[in-house]
Amino acid sequence: MDKTELMSYVTTQRERDKAVILSVVRSFGPVSQVEIRHLTHLRSSSISQLVNELLQEGRLKISGRSDNPTGRKQILLGVNEEQGFLLGIEFDSETVVAGAMDLSPRIRSLAKEPTIRDRGLTGVVEQLKRCSRRALEQAGVPLCRLRGIGIADVGLVNRRTGTSVMSSQLEFWRDVPLVRLFEEEFHVPVFLENATRCRASAERMLGAGESSDDMIYVEYGAGIGAAIFSGGRVLEGRHTSAGEFGHTHAGAAGTACKCGSFGCLEAVAGSPALASRFREILREGASSSALALAGGDASRVTGWDVLEAARSGDKVCLLIVEEMSRHLAVGLGNLVNLLDPARIVLDQRLEICGPEFLDQLRRAIRLQALTHITEDLVVCYGTVGVEAGVLGAGLLSLEALFAIPELKPPRFLVEPKAVSAMQEQRSAGNSSIPT
Repeated sequence: MDKTELMSYVTTQRERDKAVILSVVRSFGPVSQVEIRHLTHLRSSSISQLVNELLQEGRLKISGRSDNPTGRKQILLGVNEEQGFLLGIEFDSETVVAGAMDLSPRIRSLAKEPTIRDRGLTGVVEQLKRCSRRALEQAGVPLCRLRGIGIADVGLVNRRTGTSVMSSQLEFWRDVPLVRLFEEEFHVPVFLENATRCRASAERMLGAGESSDDMIYVEYGAGIGAAIFSGGRVLEGRHTSAGEFGHTHAGAAGTACKCGSFGCLEAVAGSPALASRFREILREGASSSALALAGGDASRVTGWDVLEAARSGDKVCLLIVEEMSRHLAVGLGNLVNLLDPARIVLDQRLEICGPEFLDQLRRAIRLQALTHITEDLVVCYGTVGVEAGVLGAGLLSLEALFAIPELKPPRFLVEPKAVSAMQEQRSAGNSSIPT
């Protein structure tokens, strides 16, 4: 989420300066007051007074003393990670997960349930709320200490309106005002985002992304999605649908995709495509150890079974994964040429393919993309794991909580009616200013 969209307003310079100090301590802490002055140019006397207030309010804590070899040891300040708590929620057609976390963010409790689909839209919404409350209860967090909620939705979302537009996994899921429903229930700020972007944010800030400003995260499964960061901002597009990597064309024009087009990347390289290719090869008379992973039933073999068998050296599955990596490399090479990223982070679940798969991708990307762009390009697996979506959702709230607010803008910028009333008074010949 773009920080400019998280911007709130305060009425005094004092409130804003306290927010600046909190943001600096969170970003660079533990830090001393001298370092805060260096980073903010606030006056020393103001910093001292505001820091004392923040310590008394429990928003900052003393984290030790500096280890400088000479001179006075400075008191180091850190954010009090237990001054409040956040909820991160992720859901799809199979699972609902809610995590209560502190401001590190570190997950304190996870509540996980199979998605109850037979009660329709209302049933899923109620399950999301119930699971959220259970996560808070398990963590021992009262509602009064909840500071915000982030929701990672696997479907299409309109983040600006806080609406879950639709989900291909839940046929009844249409135009759900999730932000409004959760704010009415929990009375805290709520943020909604696409699940792929949430997982990407978690990897970028807490995992293999290493806070890179120019990063592509690739999610792999039944579909293939991407979250793209450029200059520290996530690219969304006009309909907030940027990143449909799986529906870029990979050159296999004859392969139909469920989107209605032909030759889409996920149609030839997604997890179901691997399983389909596996069954095709078996019909031609080949044998494979992947069958054992599905109890000998070829119809039950999944793409993940193919990937696992390939890592074990199964020749049929190695052939399929090699084909898949070529298609994926073509797509990634195109993204590299278009976007010039510093880092590509692959879905952590793809680590099942092993280091050889990464090497294969790196070589193929170098062949596809311009040399000067790929010289120091990093391609790696994610490290956050299955909790990435929940953590990324929590980060939505965390960023908002520590965003530096602007001073309250003048009335004419935020109250157009006041301008209209004044103009009407002038037209009527009345020189008094309306209240």
